[in-house]
Amino acid sequence: MKKQFAVIGLGRFGGSICREFATMGYDVLAIDKDMERVNEFATIATQAVQANSTDEKVMKSLGIRNFNQVIVSIGEDIQSSILTTLLLKEAGVNKVWVKAQNDYHHKVLEKLGADRIIHPERDMALRVAQLISSEKIIDFIELSQEHSIVEIGVTDKLVNQTLTDLDVRARFGCNIVAIKRGDDIFVSPIADVSLQYGDVLVVIGRNEDLNRFEDEGV
Repeated sequence: MKKQFAVIGLGRFGGSICREFATMGYDVLAIDKDMERVNEFATIATQAVQANSTDEKVMKSLGIRNFNQVIVSIGEDIQSSILTTLLLKEAGVNKVWVKAQNDYHHKVLEKLGADRIIHPERDMALRVAQLISSEKIIDFIELSQEHSIVEIGVTDKLVNQTLTDLDVRARFGCNIVAIKRGDDIFVSPIADVSLQYGDVLVVIGRNEDLNRFEDEGV
């Protein structure tokens, strides 16, 4: 069965999420209080509805609990975001992801049981800062405050070395989980594979260990 998503709040972030889901071929219910925004997404989403997401009866009538995941991306109205999240969790929605405006909002959403809390601007700023500050890191994904996944391009120092030669886990405490080579990706690569120019290492670990690997190992 095709995955079904609902996006509540069709501002810049929510609207972008809605467009991406539609492009990926998923069924998307787009919800906003602003009719102008609803009209904008009428031809993009599977269904676009003008509704107050804090109205329990309205949400039930839309069958909100039947969606695989609901993304709450309500703009500056923190109260509506909180009430909507509470309603969704009480309705039994499987996964509720919520955009947070600030740390206070984040703490309240945590207590309500939001499955994931998103800070788009802060998360993107962190990602951009990581990429700018390193000439070796190609991409960066934060898993938690202490752990991340990074993509590191193979340097002259690493060419023709094998994973056994690098011994990354023993020396730095992190793990190479995949190697990208052109359009191919080798997941859980064998230890005796020789690295080539253009290869990209996908490495997971604690941030401090990843930084040491970047500074000393690459």
